[in-house]
Amino acid sequence: MGEQVSTGVDGVMDVTDRRPGGGMERLLVVMARLRAPDGCPWDREQTLETLKPCLLEETHELLEAMADDTPGPHLEELGDVLLQVVFQSCIREERGEFGLDEVAHTLCDKLVRRHPHIFGEVTVSGTDEVLRNWEAIKREEKVERESVLDGVPRSLPALLRAQRVQAKAARVGFDWSDAAGPLEKIAEEAREVREAAEGGGDKDAVRREVGDLLFSVVNLCRFLDVDAEQALQAAGDRFTARFRYVEARAKADGVEMRDTTLEVLDGYWNEAKRSLKG
Repeated sequence: MGEQVSTGVDGVMDVTDRRPGGGMERLLVVMARLRAPDGCPWDREQTLETLKPCLLEETHELLEAMADDTPGPHLEELGDVLLQVVFQSCIREERGEFGLDEVAHTLCDKLVRRHPHIFGEVTVSGTDEVLRNWEAIKREEKVERESVLDGVPRSLPALLRAQRVQAKAARVGFDWSDAAGPLEKIAEEAREVREAAEGGGDKDAVRREVGDLLFSVVNLCRFLDVDAEQALQAAGDRFTARFRYVEARAKADGVEMRDTTLEVLDGYWNEAKRSLKG
């Protein structure tokens, strides 16, 4: 039997106990032991501030596991993100503010409140109406917010933030009627990028126009139901695989990439596209 620690409720609990349904209780007991006066020095030193980079890193590792779609790594990374939630809740509880149980209850209250079509008498026609109702209820809850965009964190990755602000604006009717709108906007913004680039070297103007072009491309992604971040990640992966192929082919032919012509490299690239298609 493993180490036994006090649960504060049932006396003691074996920290190696994997009985079904006892996972969360076991996690809280382990966390309490780590944060105890005679617990782990590193865990005891952590604060909400020091945990910020940990949460960010674990979130990205979870996203990678989700992209790989392998159950084992996904399971492990979900646990690492859960640890961050439990860790922060534990710190708050030590301050006498709230614990994990209140976090869970607050989340349940929000889910029930924002799904009146499930837990109330509201009838909806589909997903779009669900999202509109969600935003309306959220505005009633967040009376201090002056804009529907106030809840979008500026710290989000730029592509994700663009997609989020566009989606929120669309839910209150500020949107194109179909994908033709953003397609035309992309063409317009591309012309403005060219004009700015040829207009005398105003870097700020070029930066603004390129930003507008990227923003318009993200808007098209939204209309086509494409996640902009995932689409660009996939494009980067394709480029990486093809470029590695080009490097390998050049090396096999005894070609120094810096010293050869673009025509030769382009031939390798097209070969890579054919070879790695799909």
